[in-house]
Amino acid sequence: MAATRIDCDIHPAVGGTRTTLLPYLSDHWKEQVVSRAIDGLDLNSYPPSMPLSGRADWRPADGRKPGSDLAMVQRGAFDQLGASHAICNVVYGAQAVFDSYMAADFCKAINDWIAAEWLAKDKRLRASIVVPIQAPDLAVEEIERRAGDNRFVSVLVPSQGETLLGRRHFWPIYQAAEKYQLPLAIHAGSAYRGAPSSIGWPSYRYEYYLAEAQAFQAQILSLIYEGVFGKYPGLTVVLMESGVSWLPAFMWRANKTWRGVRVEVPWVEREPAAIIRDHFRVTMQPFDAPQDATSVADIIDQIGSEKMFLFASDYPHWQFDGDDPIPPHLPDSLVRRMCEDNPLETFPRLKLDS
Repeated sequence: MAATRIDCDIHPAVGGTRTTLLPYLSDHWKEQVVSRAIDGLDLNSYPPSMPLSGRADWRPADGRKPGSDLAMVQRGAFDQLGASHAICNVVYGAQAVFDSYMAADFCKAINDWIAAEWLAKDKRLRASIVVPIQAPDLAVEEIERRAGDNRFVSVLVPSQGETLLGRRHFWPIYQAAEKYQLPLAIHAGSAYRGAPSSIGWPSYRYEYYLAEAQAFQAQILSLIYEGVFGKYPGLTVVLMESGVSWLPAFMWRANKTWRGVRVEVPWVEREPAAIIRDHFRVTMQPFDAPQDATSVADIIDQIGSEKMFLFASDYPHWQFDGDDPIPPHLPDSLVRRMCEDNPLETFPRLKLDS
């Protein structure tokens, strides 16, 4: 086991709006939460009762959500799964509500809650800034508000929102992220503004989950072809729970198509695969690869950059069997890189001694 093992994706769960976030909301939204009985803003992406959202031994015995108890998360992520440090990514409905002012206040409350009740109680923890992606100006305000706290190391947004993330109205978010050395963390999940599939609504959760890769592919293309990295060359994007094995074929096809129609996007001066290797990172749970060493080696080789991979357990989401979240058949050199060197390079604010 690596002495330093930085888990780039664990999930503290909001126990409930009234039981968890109420002390951190503004007076107006406190009153609204109570008078309107607002609670349970869990995203359908991760319904608490679904097995994928937490295996049996990671669920509190008293029926609370998996990930809602700090002590249990500490035992699971650190003691059981071997992390030395971990980045908290709160996936909750604040980024899905239609009222942008409500979203902004709830995102603020989530960030203040995670700082006061998680980061302050365990120096091994860091967190992503949850922002109201519905309103980019309010998202920038929240980044600016939290930028002085180096325990926040990235900006968290869902993979499926109202529009593709490369669109220019999101660019002020990337300007702020670049300014404060905060990678953009795109996490699997939907605000349910449109169908999870590119051609409509699926019948089963299985279809939705498998189609998540399409959303990540669309976001990569949008960010590249809209010119985000030409404007913000210091921006890094982390794909969380995106899967990994689809990348080689996607990169090949992106290069081939770019060569044929690049006249449409003259500002994209390099092959998309090269831009992906420079600006994108992927967490390694789930690692959706065949179970043989040769196939795993081929996938890593075809992606073509060992710096792209980040260790993650995805605790308490259930992506693997047993107690070792390191995918099988990875070379030791890559395991060392993805557990320490790559996270430290990807998240510049991640200082392990502070």
